[in-house]
Amino acid sequence: MTDYAEGKILARAEGGVGTITFNQPEKRNAMSIGMWDGMAEALDAFAADAAVRCVVLEGAGGKAFVSGADISQFEKTRSDAEAQKHYNAKTSHGRARLAAFPKPVIAKIQGFCMGGGLGIAMSCDMRICGAGSEFGIPAAKLGIAYGFDMVSNLVDLVGPAHAHFILMTGGRITAAEAERMGLVNKVVPAEGLDAEVAAITATIAANAPLSLLANKRTVRAVLADPAERDMAAIAAAQDSCFDSADYREGRRAFMEKRKPSFTGA
Repeated sequence: MTDYAEGKILARAEGGVGTITFNQPEKRNAMSIGMWDGMAEALDAFAADAAVRCVVLEGAGGKAFVSGADISQFEKTRSDAEAQKHYNAKTSHGRARLAAFPKPVIAKIQGFCMGGGLGIAMSCDMRICGAGSEFGIPAAKLGIAYGFDMVSNLVDLVGPAHAHFILMTGGRITAAEAERMGLVNKVVPAEGLDAEVAAITATIAANAPLSLLANKRTVRAVLADPAERDMAAIAAAQDSCFDSADYREGRRAFMEKRKPSFTGA
């Protein structure tokens, strides 16, 4: 276990899976400025570790994934538009690291997933939640507006009609409603959440790393503005898969009717 942000971000790696835990349960894992930097450091470490095939984000305590930004810091750090610009600059490192992280990322959600916490979850590739979890973006109840990237992610996931409902009411939605809208991939009984995510990550960790990287890059490109798509990089990632030892191993394993053993080369 490695800790960052004075222990408010915890990271561990096991069996090809890196886990980052938001560890401020007394505040329902509300994100302080330091926690954004800590998350970025943990992600950088996992990006550089070839043994880590995918990453799980989770909240400590069982009552919240992340309940949003730490409101106790708002008076000092987000008191007006100018202060908000400084806040965005201070937290942008963590947001950018998550948005650009090359490996699969799964949000394991139990409890509250609100505001900026939902923004974190929406930046992940998959969202698996326990029944009883609640979601929402209470911007309208605080008199603030969320940034383009977060709203864009919301619209991509649930469409404009549901996005309007979530943003304009500022209320909470249940796990079942979140699944119906497409906000989460799957809802499972709370007591089965760990096992469900472990099964998903074990499957991902056993798959070919180059294929995972290439497919994630391509999905992101599909969602991006056409002018921002690096088609040469996508083609290069595809070529690296077809030229890889892993592809040869995959073909042999299929013919020999056994599980492949991929190395990422």
